[in-house]
Amino acid sequence: MSQKKRSSKDFLVQGSILAIASIIAKIIGMIYRVPLTNILGDSGNSYYSTANEIYTIILMISSFSLPLAVSRMMAERIQRGEYRNANRVFLCAMRFAVMAGAVMALLTWLLAGVFTKYVMNFELAKYGLRVIAPAILIFAITGTFRGYFQGFGSMEPTAVSQVIEQIVNAIVSVVCAGLMFQYGLRMAASTGNDMMGPAWGAAGGTFGTVASVTVAMIFMMIMYVRNRSSFERKMKNDRSSRRESSRQIYRILIATILPIVLSTLIYNISTVIDQGIFNAVLKGQGYSEDQYSVIWGIYTGKFRVLMNVVLSLASSLGPAIVPSMTAAVSAGNRKEAREKISLAIRFTMIFSIPCAFGLAALGGPVITMLFHPSSGLPLSIGIMQAGAPMVILYALSTLTTAILQGMGKLKQPMIHNAIALGVHLLALVVMLRSFNLNIYAVILANTLFALIVCVLNAFSIGRTIGYRQEVLRTFFIPIVVSAIMAFAAYIVYSVLHLLFGVTISTIIAILAGAFIYAVGLVAFRGITPEEILSLPKGTVILRFFTRLGLIR
Repeated sequence: MSQKKRSSKDFLVQGSILAIASIIAKIIGMIYRVPLTNILGDSGNSYYSTANEIYTIILMISSFSLPLAVSRMMAERIQRGEYRNANRVFLCAMRFAVMAGAVMALLTWLLAGVFTKYVMNFELAKYGLRVIAPAILIFAITGTFRGYFQGFGSMEPTAVSQVIEQIVNAIVSVVCAGLMFQYGLRMAASTGNDMMGPAWGAAGGTFGTVASVTVAMIFMMIMYVRNRSSFERKMKNDRSSRRESSRQIYRILIATILPIVLSTLIYNISTVIDQGIFNAVLKGQGYSEDQYSVIWGIYTGKFRVLMNVVLSLASSLGPAIVPSMTAAVSAGNRKEAREKISLAIRFTMIFSIPCAFGLAALGGPVITMLFHPSSGLPLSIGIMQAGAPMVILYALSTLTTAILQGMGKLKQPMIHNAIALGVHLLALVVMLRSFNLNIYAVILANTLFALIVCVLNAFSIGRTIGYRQEVLRTFFIPIVVSAIMAFAAYIVYSVLHLLFGVTISTIIAILAGAFIYAVGLVAFRGITPEEILSLPKGTVILRFFTRLGLIR
C-alpha cells in the first residue's frame, strides 16, 4: 500500500475510532436522558438544558477551543520534527487552561442568578448552573490533555475518556437528580413554589457532568504519564535549531484560540439566544413559563438529544482531520489535503443523510420507545420531521468549519458564522412574531443558519485549495437511497406494529432500514470498493458485499 493510501486510511481509522466512541457516548447519553427526563419532567428538563447551555457557552469562551488549538499547534511542530517546541506548546496551554478555567468557573458561580434570570428568563436554573460551574476548570485541563494526544494523531485516549465520561455521567446524573428532586419537593412544600422540585432535580442532574469530567481528567492524566517516556525520547533526539520562547508560544496560542473561540461561540450561541428570544416572544403572546418550558424541553430534551447522536460523526471527524490537514498543508501537499477533504465530507454525508431520513420516518416510534411520553407526542413527531434537513446541514457545516481551521484559515469560519447568525436571528424573530410558527420557527431558522455556513465554507475551501465537491455520490445517491430506506422502514414498522409492541417493531424497522440503505448504497455505486477498504474492518465489509453479488 502506498504512503498516500496509508495516510488516508490512518486518517479515516483514527476518525472512525473517535466517531465510534462518540456515538457510543451519545447513545449512553441518550439512554440516561430517558430516566432523567422521566424524573425531571419537561419543565425540569428545561432547567437542566438551560444550565447546560450556559455552561457550554462559558466553556467555549474559556477552554472549549483548547483541544483543537493544541492539536493544531503541536501537529505543525511535530511535522517539522520540533518536539521540544511541541512540548512547550503543551505546557503553556496547560497553564493557560488552569488560569482561564479557574477564573471562568468562579465568575459562573457568582453570576449564575444573573444569567438565568435576565438572559434566559429561567431564574430557577441558577441552582444547576452553580453546581456545574467547577466542571469548567476541570474540562479545561482535560481538553488540553486531549489536544496533546490529538496533536500526535492519536484519538484512542480521547475516545476512551469520552466513553468513560458518559458512563459516569449517566449513573451520577440519574441518581443525584432523583435525590435532589425529592429535596426540591420538600422545598416546594415550605416555599409554596411548585417548580422547586424540577429546579433542584435539574441541579442534581448537572452534578453528573462535574463527576464525569473529573474521572475523564484522571484517566487522561494516567495516559499522559504512561506515554510521557516515548515523547521524552523524541525530545532528546530533536536536532532542530529553532527554539520558541514561552512568550512566543502564548502569543501564537492566543492568536490561534481567539478566532476558534469566536467562531465556535457564534456557531453554538444561537441555541442560547434562540431560547431567550423564544421564551420572551411566547411570554408576550400570553404563554406561561410552564407552557413554553414544556415546548422547549421537548425540542432540547428529545430532538436535540437524538440529533446530537447523528452529529457525533461530524464532530469526531473534525478533530481527526485537523492535525492531518495541518500536516498536509504545512508540507505543501495540496493534493493530499483535497483527498482528505473529499473522504471526510463523503463519509459524513453517507452516514448523516440516512440518519436524518430515518428520524423523519420513525420519529414517533423512536420517541415513544425511548421516552414514553404521556403528552406532546404529535409535537415531538412534527419537530423530528421538520428538523431532518437541519441534521444534515449541521453535520456538513460542523465538518467544513473544522476543515478550514485545519487549513489555517481561522478567521473565515468566524466571519461565516457571524453572517449566518445575523440572518438566523432576523428570520427567527420574523417567523415567531409575524407567522406564529412557535418552535418550528426555531427549527427553520437553525436550518437556514447551517445552510449559510455550509455555502460560505464551501466557497472558502474552494478558493483556498482549489477543491470542488463531488455531488453525485456524496449527496444525490445517498439522498435517493435514504428516501427508499425511510419508506421501507416505515412500512416495516407499520406492519410489525400490528403484531408486536412499539419497541420490537421499531428496532426491527431500524435494522431493516440500515440493511436496505447499505445494500442500496453499494448497488447504486454510492461507495467504491476502495472506500470500503479504507474503513475499519473494511476487508470484512467488502467480502460481505462480494458474497451478496453487489461487488465483483
